[in-house]
Amino acid sequence: MPAAISLLNLVPQDKKNAIFTGLIGLLDKLLAIHRLDQLYVDHQLAGLSKEQFAIKLLGALNVTIEGTHELQQKVPSSGPLVIASNHPFGGIEGVILAYVIGQIRPDLKVLANQGLQLFSELKDYFIFTNPLSERDPRNGPSLRTTLRHVKQGGALLIFPAGRVSYYQKDKKRISEHQWNRIVANLVARTQAQYLAVFVSGQNSPLFYRLGRIYYRLRMLMLPRELLNKRDSKIKISAGTCVPSNVFSTTIDDLEQTALQRIQSYVQDPLWHYDWPASSTIALQPLIAQVSGTVIKAELANLEVNQKLLSYRNLDVYYGYYEQLPQTVKEIARLRELVFREHDEGSGNPLDTDDFDKTYTHLFVVERDEGRIIGAYRMGQSDRLLAMGISNPFYLSAMFTFSKKFINSQEPCLEMGRSFLIPEYQSSFHGLLLLWRGIGRFVCQFPQYRTLYGTVSLSKLYDPRSVSLIQHALVIPTVDATANTPFSFPVSPEVADFSRNYSLKNHLSSLLAGIESDGKDIPILLKHYQKLGAKFHCLGIDSNFNHTPGLLLSVDLASTPEKLGKLYLGEGWQSYKEYSE
Repeated sequence: MPAAISLLNLVPQDKKNAIFTGLIGLLDKLLAIHRLDQLYVDHQLAGLSKEQFAIKLLGALNVTIEGTHELQQKVPSSGPLVIASNHPFGGIEGVILAYVIGQIRPDLKVLANQGLQLFSELKDYFIFTNPLSERDPRNGPSLRTTLRHVKQGGALLIFPAGRVSYYQKDKKRISEHQWNRIVANLVARTQAQYLAVFVSGQNSPLFYRLGRIYYRLRMLMLPRELLNKRDSKIKISAGTCVPSNVFSTTIDDLEQTALQRIQSYVQDPLWHYDWPASSTIALQPLIAQVSGTVIKAELANLEVNQKLLSYRNLDVYYGYYEQLPQTVKEIARLRELVFREHDEGSGNPLDTDDFDKTYTHLFVVERDEGRIIGAYRMGQSDRLLAMGISNPFYLSAMFTFSKKFINSQEPCLEMGRSFLIPEYQSSFHGLLLLWRGIGRFVCQFPQYRTLYGTVSLSKLYDPRSVSLIQHALVIPTVDATANTPFSFPVSPEVADFSRNYSLKNHLSSLLAGIESDGKDIPILLKHYQKLGAKFHCLGIDSNFNHTPGLLLSVDLASTPEKLGKLYLGEGWQSYKEYSE
């Protein structure tokens, strides 16, 4: 048989005595080494180039690979790159990934354990190490070679578990071993991009049973398991490349590696959810824009104190429908325009409902043109309750509020329907002026101590991202529950990670590896976090094209002083000290 695939190659020279060699020969037959040898002979695999070997081996086994094109699209064509994958089979995934990635990155090297010496034809891919023995003297040179390769702009594929996935009694499932910290170390020291890959599948039940008896039997079973993949389909799922600077520099390698490990697991297609199809059948044309002249005429009739502040050519006002019917109509038109960009539009000519007539409208307008650039809709809870309406709160359609929730306990502001027109979405000033407007409003009406409302998590986000945000931020209470919950829990591996580390601190890194456009959590959500928001629950707004929304509340008087002064200005101290 070709020496390349003999188990004798894995036996140290000083142990090759006659008895040991005989036992190995017997194991060759029991563990299907002879069948693998026959495969080599029948398909003339010996001595081929690494590319031809991979093609012919996969063809001989009739293995179908799914996801190759998607993976190759995720691989940058140049620059330092670390690719890390789970290790479900113990051999064939190394052949597959090396071949598929190598077509995009001919400079690819694979940091692999000694078991893959089974295939000498692939030696040009590999830098060998021994993860089962940290004191193996061969590891030092291997790791230095690896570091040098990536620093010089090379691509590296690594299986950081260092061993095949196995049944873990404490988890009661088949899972990866803890990853070697080299993956975090390499990304940090080389400033490489990081690409997480997940290969779906398992070995045979016999493999896991024998592995529970003695862990080294797993390696001996790998040739048989390779042949067991005949006529199988193997799916590869890849994340989005994460720049090294997205990872926190304040955590140690152990936590960073654990994070990068679950970035592989969040690609598992078994953890998958599809958003419901859009309920919008057809988008009707928007109504005509309300003239700026008409808007300026309505603004001129407001009370002086309803102009909250000015900045350059921008003014911030608040008002009510009966004062500003045409302005509210334009706000509703712009809401629909902006919400459609995020697949959240109603499809109607404008986004409006009966709450527009009872809620308070806070908005920013360009003084010269009379053009609305952004707005919030605010429900003054005491004012709404005094109207005697049976169901005065808009968010009651999405959440069930108990009598213990803040909107029944004290005067507060229900915030919602916020937007900025596209030209101002990348501008810091638009959002800042809205928030300064809120600050000036509560200074005028200091009985409002608490804001509550939702942050819309657009369906442009992957459902996995929404699930991670929910798991990281929400602390459920009985005071408010979602009428239509978002029932997509995080994967078991993510749940395990969150028991040991703060998932909240790693949301940006996780979303960067999921979202195809690399987007972070919504800027408004980040803003609420800085204000010390409490997150109560996440629900689906069935009246708003099934959009997920995160219910939160903010105690304004308890916000950090720096932000309090920023938004409330000179009124910050008196607002803090206000007492009815």
